[in-house]
Amino acid sequence: MRKLEEKRELLYVIRTMDVLMSSGVGLEAAIHTIGRGGYGIISEDFSAMMKRLRKGTGGGLDKELKALMKKADSAGYKRLLNTLYTNVTQNTDLVETLKKQGARMEEERSEEVEKYIEELGGVPETLLSIGMIGPIILSIVGLVPQLMSGDLGAFMSLPDPAVISSVVNMGLLITLVGMALVGLKAHTKDPGL
Repeated sequence: MRKLEEKRELLYVIRTMDVLMSSGVGLEAAIHTIGRGGYGIISEDFSAMMKRLRKGTGGGLDKELKALMKKADSAGYKRLLNTLYTNVTQNTDLVETLKKQGARMEEERSEEVEKYIEELGGVPETLLSIGMIGPIILSIVGLVPQLMSGDLGAFMSLPDPAVISSVVNMGLLITLVGMALVGLKAHTKDPGL
């Protein structure tokens, strides 16, 4: 769950830090701003880090970032934290790196959405097929004994109407379960963006 939340908020965090730092705000102030809320789990992480830094129990921003890297689940979040750590320890060009990371994250997100759309392409047809054809076939199965009750009934033994009714009802239930499973499959492939 944490990984999904990190992935969901990461692009917004990168863009916000890019805008803040491009306009002259320092790294700690940018981290503090994001820690004030609005970015889910990343805001919680940054807020806790800033509280420890204010109390003096953190041991410095570089150590806090290193500890947060161990806690992070998604590769993108680890990459962002590593970039921040590198900036703190080696004084690199953070704004340019954030812009590149933001562009990369945006591209990855677009690819995930395109892949998700392609995978969902067959779901409406499948649901329509199961939802329309299944009940039609089952209703025909339910009508066959009534149609054959005349002269054709002498050649074949027909099942009891209660048996036919239960077969049709079970078929409709299986159709409904099948449609629910197809919908669940589509839901679990959601990229969470």
